Amino acid sequence: MHTASKIARITALAVGIAGALAWGQADAAAFQLKENSAKGLGRAFAGSTSAWGDASVVATNPASMRLLDGRQFQADISAISFSAKLEDGYSAKYASGAPIGGGNGGDAGMIAGVPASYFHLPFGENDNMHFGMSLTAPFGFKTEYDRTWAGRYHGVKTDLKAVDLGAAFSYDVNPYVSFGIGVFAEHLTIELSNAIDFGTIAYSATKGASAALGLYPGSADGFATIEGQNNAWGYVLGATFSVTEDTNIALSYRSKVEHEINDGKATFDVPGNVATVLQTQARGLFVNTGGKATVTLPASAILSVTHRVNDRWTVMGDVSRTAWASSFDKVVVDFASNQPDNVLVFGYEDTTFASIGAEYKLSDTITLRGGMAYDQTPTSDEHRDVRVPDVSRTWLSFGLGWTPSEKTEFNFGYTHLFTNQPSIHVATATANVLSGEYDVNGDVLGASINYKF
Repeated sequence: MHTASKIARITALAVGIAGALAWGQADAAAFQLKENSAKGLGRAFAGSTSAWGDASVVATNPASMRLLDGRQFQADISAISFSAKLEDGYSAKYASGAPIGGGNGGDAGMIAGVPASYFHLPFGENDNMHFGMSLTAPFGFKTEYDRTWAGRYHGVKTDLKAVDLGAAFSYDVNPYVSFGIGVFAEHLTIELSNAIDFGTIAYSATKGASAALGLYPGSADGFATIEGQNNAWGYVLGATFSVTEDTNIALSYRSKVEHEINDGKATFDVPGNVATVLQTQARGLFVNTGGKATVTLPASAILSVTHRVNDRWTVMGDVSRTAWASSFDKVVVDFASNQPDNVLVFGYEDTTFASIGAEYKLSDTITLRGGMAYDQTPTSDEHRDVRVPDVSRTWLSFGLGWTPSEKTEFNFGYTHLFTNQPSIHVATATANVLSGEYDVNGDVLGASINYKF
């Protein structure tokens, strides 16, 4: 079993199952999604939980349901355009120093829709209690490179989605103080694929003897696909204070969510000559198998302030903090086969999102919005990966609201993300190295309808 252990050890990172169960990205830092409201998007989510008239607070701060006007239903859709291209001048090399061919992989980004919907019902004496339901996507991302690109050993496809179905309740102590709580069920799905350099694995395991059989670094690529899903629960706590009739201060906390993935599936495509030389089936290595791991989606807290200056102008601001460090320090994966446990250290750091924005009521039916934000990345040059070429970004947002009747409101928002060029320097356990810089861009367009009944 010594040879089998050696093979397993030098290929633990190449398999990449922990990456499958952890990586992803969106238009907030890492793979966190803020795009749950077109109205909020138009002001860079300043006042996200303290502004009047946005039903997305059902999911983000139930205490602020007091700021909604009666029974209503709101539906939002955001189109996220994310581009990530490895720039020319990158370096991709095998351990021998020979170049890895295949190109830069093309644009790994995507255009995807992120839906959300909300329901609000006030009840009780003087409508001092509130019930709400929500359907949101708080985390998600997808990147996909050409299957034969130069960084194929580090990642080809990453697809992560988290969908929440929530229920919320709040109580108004008086017209100035409210408390709320929400619970949600979260469904998480993950898929990841990457190439495996079996030529290097065979060459190393046989101390070069496999070269006589045509097996040497880069000569025999295989492929691995990892999939997993899980359902888990979380909660949201909130408090909203109206220090004057024109000023709201809101505090909210979203819990972390631990997903125990016990039925993960790993599928391996192993070249026939490699399987014969390494006896993978007999040793239980690189065989189709199950796996399990714990994936923790991070907790976050928001401080939100909104102030109505006069009948036309309203200003707002947000500061939020996401606890990535305690959730994404490392992930341990236990294979059901003879493959040893895989431990990947991510080294994510806690992040801050800060925004300011304003609304101007142009007329009784038209409202204009704008905002700016700074969104900090949890990644660093040391830990950045091709699956998540993330970088801190600045938001510039604009929005428009149209209220054609007392019962119906339409909102539109647009955000452009300004970024620097994140660099990467990554190596597999077989010492295949990729270095370079990315060109990363992002735009978000959102629309919503709110109907009161």
